[in-house]
Amino acid sequence: MNEKDIIDMYARELKLAAVRENVAILAEDAVRGQWSCLTFLRRLLEEEVTRRRERSKITRIHRADFPQMKYLEELKREELPLEGQMILPEVETLAFIKEGRSIVMYGNPGTGKTHTAIGLGIKACLEGYSVFFTSVPHLLTMIREAKTEKTLGNLENKFERYDLVICDELGYVGFDKESAEMLFNHLSLRTGKKSTIITTNLPFTRWEEVLKDKVLCSALVDRLCHKAYLVNMTGTSYRIKETRKIINNK
Repeated sequence: MNEKDIIDMYARELKLAAVRENVAILAEDAVRGQWSCLTFLRRLLEEEVTRRRERSKITRIHRADFPQMKYLEELKREELPLEGQMILPEVETLAFIKEGRSIVMYGNPGTGKTHTAIGLGIKACLEGYSVFFTSVPHLLTMIREAKTEKTLGNLENKFERYDLVICDELGYVGFDKESAEMLFNHLSLRTGKKSTIITTNLPFTRWEEVLKDKVLCSALVDRLCHKAYLVNMTGTSYRIKETRKIINNK
């Protein structure tokens, strides 16, 4: 067995895929460039680290469970409601995640709330943060199933550890008292410690309509709003604007 085969065997055993693929090429470059042994080793390890970092990004995005891939770069910022335009340059730095601050975007459908939330989530994944995306109705289903299967503690631990959780569509479906309590308890796990993004079609004054419990509603609003960015995304729906453009062009 020659040296190349032995290196390949060791790299395979250690799961160093980039080393296996690049060792021969870099060895030739090393001879031509008269690299030192340390330079050759550094370049070889750089290839492995780069490969693993890229795979980690893909894995984090996959685990976040985004319903669609919507990037901040694709946002038509001039079409966002004014508060959305103003706050985006600040929150896209992701400093809010380091500070454990939350974002609540409220307003009528079609104004860019979900797109903005997913875009921030994808950027967070690319920068090494753990992210989880869920709609509020789906989250409640997960909690109920975990209670039935007696795995609620595991779900709570995972939910609490994410660097960023995005809860989409609060307000589209009403809750009974038990559901409201489950949502309150789950979101409370992150209050003041980790960042949460909430998107909702309702202003805070109307949350009682879906939570059905005045005291619980006040407590939830109080916790979510503490140190949070509150962004009014009320405006003309982007889809309506596009429809009008099509009609006018005809």
